[in-house]
Amino acid sequence: MEEKTGNFIWQFVEEDLSEGQRCYGMQVHTRFPPEPNGYLHIGHCKALTIDFGTAERFGGICNLRMDDTNPAKEDTEYVEAIQEDIHWLGFDWGDRFYYGSDYFEKTYEYAVELINKGLAYVCELTPEQFKEYRGDIGKPAISPWRDRPVEENLDLFERMKNGEFKEGQYTLRAKIDLASGNFNMRDPVLYRIRYIEHHRQGTKWCIFPMYDFAHPIQDALEGITHSLCSLEYEAHRPLYNWVVENVSIPYIKPRQIEFARLGINYTVMSKRKLRKMVEENVVDGWDDPRMPTLCGLRRRGYTSGSIRAFCEKIGVSKVDSTVDIALLESCLRDDLNLKAKRVMAVLEPVKLTITNYPEGQSELLDIENNPMDENAGTRKVSFSKHLWVEKEDFMEVPANKYKRLYPGNEVRLKGAYLVTCTGCIKDEDGNVTEILCEYDPLSKGGNPADGRKVKGATIHWTDMETAVDAEVRIYDRLFTDPDPDGPDKDFLDYINKDSLKILSTCKVEKCLSEIPMPEKGKDSESFQFMRQGYFCLDNKFSAPGHLIFNRSVALKDSFRK
Repeated sequence: MEEKTGNFIWQFVEEDLSEGQRCYGMQVHTRFPPEPNGYLHIGHCKALTIDFGTAERFGGICNLRMDDTNPAKEDTEYVEAIQEDIHWLGFDWGDRFYYGSDYFEKTYEYAVELINKGLAYVCELTPEQFKEYRGDIGKPAISPWRDRPVEENLDLFERMKNGEFKEGQYTLRAKIDLASGNFNMRDPVLYRIRYIEHHRQGTKWCIFPMYDFAHPIQDALEGITHSLCSLEYEAHRPLYNWVVENVSIPYIKPRQIEFARLGINYTVMSKRKLRKMVEENVVDGWDDPRMPTLCGLRRRGYTSGSIRAFCEKIGVSKVDSTVDIALLESCLRDDLNLKAKRVMAVLEPVKLTITNYPEGQSELLDIENNPMDENAGTRKVSFSKHLWVEKEDFMEVPANKYKRLYPGNEVRLKGAYLVTCTGCIKDEDGNVTEILCEYDPLSKGGNPADGRKVKGATIHWTDMETAVDAEVRIYDRLFTDPDPDGPDKDFLDYINKDSLKILSTCKVEKCLSEIPMPEKGKDSESFQFMRQGYFCLDNKFSAPGHLIFNRSVALKDSFRK
């Protein structure tokens, strides 16, 4: 067999595929089983790429299964969003799309089978009693109902299904080992009563299987060879194996393999906490560009390629760790640097007048689109007497080592001419309203005819005659604390109140008014605003005549690595 070793999961798979082992001659079959109670976030992305990526690596297949066995917060909206996100990342499940609820009937039948085998019983302990009788290390758990006769268990379980009892009155428990050192094996609950409408099953069912019972059955019924899941399920693996070994599914028993979850600083990954921020209007929905959701990252301008590159760089391990968010930003920067068109956008504009440039004259300058791509070509940019430049690019009294515009200093206008600042005009409050300059007509392209060296900076600009209005949104980290979800912390106490800055009077190149609106579920076209960062058109609120650009990432990371 071709050498494929790349991480410990792949090594396990290789072992299973080798001659004489459990999967010899079989096709590798994995699954990605998200719960449709929220939007996928960057943490799910690691699991997603491992599940689909492992199948791809070994020429196998991967199912998509909605884990909808807990109907409390599940919704069709999330199902559709999950499918869109997976396709955006470049993965596909073919015709292998399932719902956990598709297996409710079979799961019920296997529960009855366990009762008949004497391996499950109906228990009357209340939730409070359940905790009281759970036992401790060296102290077994207790259940007075453990030796209830099989026929009585069958009758009670059917009546549970028929809705004859109130919520919490009965549960179905596995009969395993009340003295087990693994508390997950101390007769865990398999079914509970819930009177709640299911998003697909309606009110057909009032008993629902627990994840630890439903999941191994679903894996086995689908012929999954390798059930890849996060490290939190490592202690649940004996129960997973117990279930598939004690129900009569005539397929190969899946192998569960665990890997470390993804943690990122300045972020929370709990869907419950993300939902809380949405419901309390801390953020503008699940797709807020500050959220770690894939739809939020996409709206901010993250590309599918940058997300996959990030997942590859962090690798697969058995030890939980926290990744610096700077790595994610770096992956996006690397991706966009190669393909993003360079354009000029003035975010906080002030008027610049070239006093010796002919009034009424304008010209078209050739400016390259991307110096990193020799095939990117150039574009025509209009230039005239009156321009917009950044407010911060002028100081009447320059600070030490300031190399931009101040009286007497010469700078380059990007792709245009050398200009020397001669002064400024102020309003009655002392605010600079216009910068005055003279240009060197023999310095087109920024190169003086006499070969003199210019120590001033190169600054960007837009032409007042053709520039279009735009709103620009500068996004920063949503939290001020690198570990907002740490012990004894309320993550809402660490919300960064400066995580969004809206600049509503920006002036951008005319070409940016001609780009198409971003397609749903696709990468947005990204641009490098010279000297500012990478930006994309907002795919939610931007519209023709009302351009809104989101900053995806700054040109340089301002956080220490």
